Amino acid sequence: MARAAYRAGLTAALAMVAATPASAATVIQGIDALHEWNLVVLGDLKSSSEVEGRTFVGGNLSGTSSNYQIRTPAASTANTPALTVVGDVTGGTKNLTGGATVGGDVTSGFSLNGNPQTVLVGGTIANTNVNQNTVKSGQAATAGFTQALIDQRDALTRSMVDLSNGLSALAANSTALIASNRATFNAVAGSNGVAVFSLTSSDLAKFGEIEFNRNGADTVIVNVSGATIKLDDNFTGSVDQLGRNVIWNFAGATQVDISTQWRGSVLAPLAAGTNSNYIQGTAVFNSMVQKGEVHLDTYAGNFRPTAAVPEPGTWMMMLAGFGVLGATLRRRKVGVPVAA
Repeated sequence: MARAAYRAGLTAALAMVAATPASAATVIQGIDALHEWNLVVLGDLKSSSEVEGRTFVGGNLSGTSSNYQIRTPAASTANTPALTVVGDVTGGTKNLTGGATVGGDVTSGFSLNGNPQTVLVGGTIANTNVNQNTVKSGQAATAGFTQALIDQRDALTRSMVDLSNGLSALAANSTALIASNRATFNAVAGSNGVAVFSLTSSDLAKFGEIEFNRNGADTVIVNVSGATIKLDDNFTGSVDQLGRNVIWNFAGATQVDISTQWRGSVLAPLAAGTNSNYIQGTAVFNSMVQKGEVHLDTYAGNFRPTAAVPEPGTWMMMLAGFGVLGATLRRRKVGVPVAA
């Protein structure tokens, strides 16, 4: 009976999600999100560093002073701002170039640099220089504002898990040669231009250096199984712009710690991520403590994978956690606008 009730509840919950109408705003998901954002954190981000491109935070943004879109990313097809936060922005001042959309309150304040920017905030905003910029608070009272953020967060959550599961199911067609302290990745692309490697977390512990030869492959996927991942390897040879074509996929990881200059995009939608050095490429985590920079060279490949169906247990846990945040945002008291 208990199992039957669980299945009935799960079916009802997924049906509700599927039936939820999307907002009028453009929703970006799946592989397109890796092109759009330099950093995607589905839950909370605590940062003391910077992101060169655009950032999405599905929960709250906290930490000391941090910087967003300090370089010019590829043009956005959806007019995405430099920083999107579904929850609150707290802690030290956030330095911003390229505008922001925030679902909750901004107590940390923004330092708005460069050309005039537009900042839209669902609740209240403090400690921000308006000057020539357009800064509007109280936007939760605007029809669809909060729902659009929730829709985008939920779509990213679903599709990042789907994408990671789908990539992890691909059959390997390339092999990493591990000799002494070095792993040599020689990509062999299939007819679709995609090369796939398969490793375990214990394999990563066998070497400290990586030589990566893309060999013209449009996209290289490195699937790494294991719950706890430590990325502490040094890259050798020509490794510039690996993030544009290489995706390190950690579908089952719950913890990813990066201590070296990591080359290539990182997909870990269930993991708590920590980096003390830079990541060059797109990075996706469930939550993150960011101590190192996230550099541009976001994923730019042409691969269009077929989505996989996420595990029911994973979905229910994520829906439950994000449901609390969504309810909180809907109940939030509307603040007094800073500017009309």
